[in-house]
Parts: sequence; structure tokens; C-alpha cells
Amino acid sequence: MVTCDFCGRQEPDEAATLTWTTSVENGRHRRYCDTCSREHLRAMEGKLDSEWW
Repeated sequence: MVTCDFCGRQEPDEAATLTWTTSVENGRHRRYCDTCSREHLRAMEGKLDSEWW
């Protein structure tokens, strides 16, 4: 079972999460569903160092 760390949405299969976003924050792996990824894209981009964009 894979869970979105933002909204709590769950998917039973790893393959169903191919469109999800992953990150490492403070050494912890986090996953965000495709809906949360789209809604919060600007906030995610704002955390990137300028060399990544």
C-alpha cells in the first residue's frame, strides 16, 4: 500500500503510482499523488535550488 504524504490517498499497487512525485526531505522519503503534485507544483519548485531549473 502506497500513501500520499500530503492528502493520505492510498493505492494498493506500486504501478498505480507511476505519476506520483517523490522527494527526500530531511532524509525521509516522501510521496505525493498526482493530484497533490499538480496542485502544489509551484511550492515544490520553490524549494529547488536554482541549478535545477
